Amino acid sequence: MDVVLLSRLQFAVAAFFHFLFVPLTLGLSVLVAVMETLYLRTGDSDYRRMARFWGKMFLINFGIGVVTGITLEFQFGTNWKNYSSYVGDIFGSLLAIEATVAFFLESTFLAVWVFGWDRVSPRLHTASIWIVALAGNLSAFWILAANAWMQHPVGYVFRNGRAELDNFWPIITQVPAILAFIHTVSGAFILSSFFVMGVSAYHLLKKNEVEFFTKSFRLGIYGALAACFVMLASGHGSAVDVARIQPAKLAAMEALWEGGPNRPMTLLMIPDEKNERNLLNIGSVPNGLSLLAYARPDAVVKGLHDFPKEDRPPVTLTFLGFRAMVGLGTLFPLLAFLGWFWRKRLTEKRLYLWVMLLAIPLPYLALEMGWMVTEVGRQPWIVQGLMRTADAVSPLDLVQVALSLVGFFLLYSLLGVTDFYLLARFARRGPESADQNPVVTEPEKGTEGGEQHA
Repeated sequence: MDVVLLSRLQFAVAAFFHFLFVPLTLGLSVLVAVMETLYLRTGDSDYRRMARFWGKMFLINFGIGVVTGITLEFQFGTNWKNYSSYVGDIFGSLLAIEATVAFFLESTFLAVWVFGWDRVSPRLHTASIWIVALAGNLSAFWILAANAWMQHPVGYVFRNGRAELDNFWPIITQVPAILAFIHTVSGAFILSSFFVMGVSAYHLLKKNEVEFFTKSFRLGIYGALAACFVMLASGHGSAVDVARIQPAKLAAMEALWEGGPNRPMTLLMIPDEKNERNLLNIGSVPNGLSLLAYARPDAVVKGLHDFPKEDRPPVTLTFLGFRAMVGLGTLFPLLAFLGWFWRKRLTEKRLYLWVMLLAIPLPYLALEMGWMVTEVGRQPWIVQGLMRTADAVSPLDLVQVALSLVGFFLLYSLLGVTDFYLLARFARRGPESADQNPVVTEPEKGTEGGEQHA
């Protein structure tokens, strides 16, 4: 163990825990906004109750997620001082925009939404949750653009012994940034949709509020199907882009040791990283990898042996993470399609409801594996081709980093247990009854009620 590895582990712990909360916040905010919009358009009080019920779990997740995000950003100044000094002019500007624009916009209108029930007009209240949803996803864009710059640095010049911002536009419009945003957000919508379907399945199995949770389940189905389509398309685009800008990562993702033209795609293998080979190769698709990566069967795909050992990413972690992500990403649309096919008789399909209840953790796992591929597959670079991870770490004492790593792990474990306990508690409790949640309609303009709402 050295300072570099411990600092990497500490950041990984912080990032993995933080990302347990982010995707549910992103996707659930949009679903809650859709629910409240449906109430505004149809007058169906169930949709208002749905917005309040699912909105409570959104708020729990949002609050704890904010705490974990703050400590994550502090590490750039503690454990990664050299990185911040070298590229902070670029990376820091993206984080600053995220905090000062998107996050504060989200927080401000979230307060309006939380405290505005029956105090502001239904239209303004609905508009506030849409602003929260859009601002939250805009916040994700700036973070993902910063990460995409680390994968493919553009728009900078070397000046004063460091990389400095030269052109902001290429950073936020480059293909890796756009694909990362689309792929991550679509994954967040899948997770949130499966969360809604899983909790709804729990209540449908207990025959509790059947009409309410059938409507919730169906909204989850439609959200999951749309997000799965986007996820599959953006995932393929991301893999093609990795082949273009990070060929060593692609080779590790596929455990491809020998490069060349007409590279096949092997479905099942066991990497033997120590001896630089694969122990098992089953289900080979001729020319498959060349076709997927470059759209030509004779395209040359670089293998791991085409790169010096010191420039290769860890193969086993990258390979397993990629295979888990792809496997789960294939399962999700199948489960969502079954839900759509059985949407009118969900209560009859108890086995399917049990599967959807037990499937709640799977999108979390898929998203975490995706981030592992993204970050581990970039090693040994912290900024691809520009700065190595070993050169980015702060000159800290080994004991300091080890103790802070243990502290972070214990803190995040406590926050994680608290979050999932509260989510489970409110999910099991179910929605408020119609008597507890009276409907307030949009007042007529010029009436006393209208003046009060205005």
